[in-house]
Amino acid sequence: MDIRLDGKVAIVTGSIQGIGRATAETLASAGAAVVVNNHQNGEELEKVADAIRADGAKAKAVVADMTNREDCQKLADAAMELGGRIDILVNNAGGLVKRVPVAEFDENHFQTVVEINLKTSFLMSHVVIPQMKKQKSGKIINLSSQAAHDGGGPGSAVYSSTKGGIWTFTKSLAKELGPEGIYVNCISPGFIAGTVFHNTFTPKDTHEKVIGNIPLRRHGQSEDIANVALFLASDLSNYITGQTLEVNGGLFML
Repeated sequence: MDIRLDGKVAIVTGSIQGIGRATAETLASAGAAVVVNNHQNGEELEKVADAIRADGAKAKAVVADMTNREDCQKLADAAMELGGRIDILVNNAGGLVKRVPVAEFDENHFQTVVEINLKTSFLMSHVVIPQMKKQKSGKIINLSSQAAHDGGGPGSAVYSSTKGGIWTFTKSLAKELGPEGIYVNCISPGFIAGTVFHNTFTPKDTHEKVIGNIPLRRHGQSEDIANVALFLASDLSNYITGQTLEVNGGLFML
């Protein structure tokens, strides 16, 4: 089945690389016009937009800090300029930053991780909701993590807690927006290889060891997450809201 998003306009935050970039490219390949985002590297971000345009889709690159409401509004405005509507929001921006044990609590680190993982999703949802309500339609897709289930690796308590918060935020927002024709769902990735997250924070020997615990016997790829985002963004998911889809090859099962 060929899933199409022709005429739709999507925003994907944190989309200069990894899961975010793969998601932006996948939505664009299905016909959506896409706003891509990063908070500091405009030259590289423009290359992402250029690649999408080279494949025949519309794209706009917006450098913006997703922890700032005014910057979030820039993405919403860019989407309106692209297609006069906002159909899809993928809240992908976030990260671990560094590993800090709770016993070595760092308040600045705590605040930073809460803002980039949780506040960003609140703010971006906040700025797109008025247009989605006006349209009486929209798909909001949040990104959580398997760490929300199992607490993650050493020193990731803040990160894991914020990703758990994304689950709850997804449910609350789904209840709030369901009557408006707006769907809110969440994707919870497992071990996704080739991402900055695992290349930076996961020891190389762990990359191989974890495969033995995955029933499908392979790491996930960014495209695995992007394909689920495409499904949630499409009409095929029109009786699904408030849910978290686990995409981990069976590494964690509810």
